[in-house]
Amino acid sequence: MGTPDFAVSTLNALIDAGHEIACVYAQPPRASGRGLQLRPTAVHTFAETRGIEVRTPLSFKNANEHQRFAEVKADAAVVVAYGLLLPQAVLDAPKFGCFNVHASLLPRWRGAAPIQRAIMAGDAETGVTIMRMEAGLDTGPMLKVGRVAIGAETTASSLHDELAVLGSRLIVEVLKNPSVCGIVQPIDGVTYARKIEKSEAHIDFSNSALEVRNHIHGLSPFPGAWCMMNGARVKILQCQIVEGGGRAGEMLDDELIVACGVGALRFTSLQREGKGLMDADTLLRGFPVSKGTRLS
Repeated sequence: MGTPDFAVSTLNALIDAGHEIACVYAQPPRASGRGLQLRPTAVHTFAETRGIEVRTPLSFKNANEHQRFAEVKADAAVVVAYGLLLPQAVLDAPKFGCFNVHASLLPRWRGAAPIQRAIMAGDAETGVTIMRMEAGLDTGPMLKVGRVAIGAETTASSLHDELAVLGSRLIVEVLKNPSVCGIVQPIDGVTYARKIEKSEAHIDFSNSALEVRNHIHGLSPFPGAWCMMNGARVKILQCQIVEGGGRAGEMLDDELIVACGVGALRFTSLQREGKGLMDADTLLRGFPVSKGTRLS
């Protein structure tokens, strides 16, 4: 049971490990693109290429969907970024229950956007927790945990890919002994990773260089942290902390070094509105930004 790219790695790993995939659940196709055509999700598309039945209910509020799920007679359900709430009747249907591949070190960052929130908060590490699902939001007992470091170059995109592979490996290990009880999550350290809103993407250069870098990398590539530069809206996808200081939001040279509330940043990967992704040198060739320019 999964929807985005993050879940495809797990589905593929389960197939490679020899598990019989009785059915795949994914969120329904959504209208997207200029033509607003209905497009299936990444998991939906991948499952169809493997000849697996795909079901796309809008919700599990209907008792008929509970019954239909129970009729699969699954030994286990593996849930990865599915995006729909599962009622107790669904959680109880598989013989060994429902297992969730969650991209954080629970109980830190329960909820919708754990990858982005970990980077934005400046966490030194994160990881994947495999848990047995309960009715609460990411509250179930922990069965296996894998950890990864968050470095100065880590973006939401790179961390997403690393955790997707890690999670797929861990769930395969867990399913070798699906009756294991697990460890109850501690009460201390609970945080919630609320959904990313586009309104959060505007960069505030009055924050420290470290905070701005974490904000930029946590929102890269989507929705992409942005600022106004020479009257144009520009997304900043990657940056580096460098020496320097000045008025927050002021360019300190002609090579995209900007002052923050404390310290300075060099922009290394950018995207002007309506343009493709560019490195700093490429952008400056057609869009010079001079020393003293104020970003807003």
